[in-house]
Amino acid sequence: MTLHETILALLVAQGLMGAFDVIYHHELRCALPQQASAAYELRLHAIRSLLYGVLFGGLAWFAWGGAWLGVLWAIVLVEITLTLMDFVEEDRSRRLPPSERITHTVLAINAGVLFGLLAQLSLDWATLPSALHWTPQGLWSLVLSVMAVGVTLSGVRDGFASRALSRAAPQAAFDFGPPAQTFLISGGTGFIGQALVRSLLAAGQVPVVLARDPLKAAALFQGRVRCITTLDQLHRQTPVDVVINLAGETILGRPWNPARKASLIASRVETTKALVAWARNASRKPRLMLSASAVGFYGEQALDDPRTLDESSPGQNGFTTELCQRWEEAARGALDAGIALRLMRLGLVFGQGGALPAMLMPIRLGFGGPLGSGRQIMSWIHLQDVLAAIAWFCRSAPAEPDAIVYNLVAPENPSQQAFVREAARLLKRPAWLPLPEAPVRGLLGEQSCLLLDGQRVSPRRLLEEGFDFQYPTLSSALVEVCGITPR
Repeated sequence: MTLHETILALLVAQGLMGAFDVIYHHELRCALPQQASAAYELRLHAIRSLLYGVLFGGLAWFAWGGAWLGVLWAIVLVEITLTLMDFVEEDRSRRLPPSERITHTVLAINAGVLFGLLAQLSLDWATLPSALHWTPQGLWSLVLSVMAVGVTLSGVRDGFASRALSRAAPQAAFDFGPPAQTFLISGGTGFIGQALVRSLLAAGQVPVVLARDPLKAAALFQGRVRCITTLDQLHRQTPVDVVINLAGETILGRPWNPARKASLIASRVETTKALVAWARNASRKPRLMLSASAVGFYGEQALDDPRTLDESSPGQNGFTTELCQRWEEAARGALDAGIALRLMRLGLVFGQGGALPAMLMPIRLGFGGPLGSGRQIMSWIHLQDVLAAIAWFCRSAPAEPDAIVYNLVAPENPSQQAFVREAARLLKRPAWLPLPEAPVRGLLGEQSCLLLDGQRVSPRRLLEEGFDFQYPTLSSALVEVCGITPR
């Protein structure tokens, strides 16, 4: 193996370890694009990724001769400086899990060896005329070209996430009722849960988070929240005023085979049953339980079906209906225990995290277009309105226990095509590339219904009770999420 090929092999190793670090630590463990405090760190990541894209592609195909060698080493020195700045920022803004520190250490060692060998190769390149000399290295060049595209897209994504977090409007203050109440929350490290816990802290409330990963929870909330891994750690005499159940495995992902369906149901039903059992046996029962569900309760709605579905509409046949029905049935045990219950059937939640950034990414890159026919209706709600509704329920819980279903969706229900057009208009991008239905159904199978079938759902009960939506229209929500200044 030549010296050039050895350098490329080390670059491939750097790229693979970096991809693991981004996907596992930044996305899955820490959910950086959802953390307001991570805006600066994501900006550093974006610049570093773009520079690595240049290094991957440039070293894969060219020898950098003469003056171009100065350009190459300028890129390397900037990359090293940004890496050191990133280390400082990570220690300042969040607690790194041990696996991330180990990964960073190995990346630094690999980079040191890589740049040392590059310095040796540069002695030969310095004698070449000032130009980029075409020097392909076979399979190494092809692999690194793919990596260059991937790391560049990752940089673009982090750049957009950083800008959105920097431009996000300050979170509204919510009134959850008297201060110093204790809230037991499952799913507190998820997209909605994180925002809820921070809102409760800001309001002077006391959240207790039931989490599978207490280290992640502690890092997310800077040690300000009590985290438990099982309800056995919460004594039955511990006073809890409100239970909020947001737990549930992400529904879009691996195929819906029987084992996957069973796992999705268990992640919701078993946690809900456990919370109800704890509340039933508590020395002082909570006054209220809020339990998440989804508009998937209503099943698939035909594209030519003009009906608007409200809280009284029945569910249809299908897995999403079964999932939500069993979820809600488990929660109704709270009523049998003498605890008031609010079932929250959530639409697609728009905010700085969740599904929306991925939905907007192809539009931002200029490759947006409708999915399938584009006629499927999207029932959605802004994250701030979800939090406002939760606060509303906490303030207005009745003295006598009852069970009430609420659709947590915005009053405006656009089609998927209308969503794409409006997002493209606001982002000043074209929307010209439709994605046909057949490949989506072929790739996702049964779960393609989440993307290609919709429901026209109304928040009838919220409107009748006088709830005031902060973001009632698609345009108002996208303007806030995308950080667009209205003209």
